Amino acid sequence: PMLDEINGGRSDEGPMVPLYAKARTAEEEPGILAVSLNAGFSDADIRDVGPTVTVTYDSLLGGAQARARAIAEDIADGIWAARFTSVNSYLSVEEAADIARGFDASRGPLIIADYADNPGSGAYGDSTNLLKAMLDAGVKNAAFGPMIDPEAAAFLHAHRVGERVSLALGGKNDPAFGGGPLKVTGEIMHLSNDDMICDGPILGGLHHSYGTTAVLRVDGIDVLVVTANSQMLDQQQFKAFGIMPAEKSVVALKSMQHFRAAFEPISGRVIVCDSGALSTPRYERRTYVNAPRPIFPLDPALEL
Repeated sequence: PMLDEINGGRSDEGPMVPLYAKARTAEEEPGILAVSLNAGFSDADIRDVGPTVTVTYDSLLGGAQARARAIAEDIADGIWAARFTSVNSYLSVEEAADIARGFDASRGPLIIADYADNPGSGAYGDSTNLLKAMLDAGVKNAAFGPMIDPEAAAFLHAHRVGERVSLALGGKNDPAFGGGPLKVTGEIMHLSNDDMICDGPILGGLHHSYGTTAVLRVDGIDVLVVTANSQMLDQQQFKAFGIMPAEKSVVALKSMQHFRAAFEPISGRVIVCDSGALSTPRYERRTYVNAPRPIFPLDPALEL
C-alpha cells in the first residue's frame, strides 16, 4: 500500500539497487523467465497505484509457480521495508539558488533538478519559483529549461534575435503550483523551429522537437522557452539552441530522474529541489480521489 517506491525507483543508488540485483539473480533460476520491478507512479490517481513486482515463470516446470510467488513477495517486502529510506534531499528553491550563487564550477556545472515540475510526470513545466529564486540570488552564467510556455514562445518569435523584450514568463496554468507568471526583461539569443537529433544515453539517435522555441537571456540566465511538453533528458535539448551545458556554471532543468544519465557526467554537483509545482513530493498537497486509503506516505503510520 504505497503511492510509489520512495525514491521513484532510482537505479543508481538507494534501496532499489540491491533489489534490482536480486531480480537479475532470480532470472537465472530454472523456470524463472523474467522478474520485472515497477516503482509505481505517485502522479497517477488510480485504484491500482503503487509498486509492483511481476515474475514470469514456466508453468510446465514443477514448483516454478510457488517459487515465482516467493520471489515476488520477497522483493515487494524489500520495497515496503525501505519506505522511509529516501536518498533524495529536496531543497527549497531559495536553498538551491543560494548554493548556485557561490558555486565553484571548475569541475563542472551545478545541476539543479526541479523535481516537482517534471513534465514527464504530468507537471505543467512552467513553474517559475526556481527561476525567480535564481534571479533574486544574482546567479550568473546559468541555463534554465525547459520553460514550457507556448504563448511566450510565440511572442518571442514575433521579434528578432538581439532585441530586448519584456514579457510575463511561465506560471500560466496554475500559479498555486510552482508560482505565477514572472515579469522579466531580457535579450533574445536564439529563435528556432528546428528538430534535433539527440545523442545521450536515453534518446541517442532519436529525433526530438520542442516546436516553436526561443532562448531569452535574463540577467545572465539563458532561459529555454519552448512550446512542446517534454522533460530534459538529453544535452542536445540545450545544445541545439546554442546553450552549451558544460560551459555554464549552473544548469537548472525540469526532470526527476532521467536527466542523470546525460548530465551527471559533466556535473560538478547535482542537487534536487522542490519548487512546489504539480509533481511535488509533498503528496498531501494533492487531492487523491481514486487511490485506496490507507496508503503510504499519505498515511505514514500505516503498518502491515
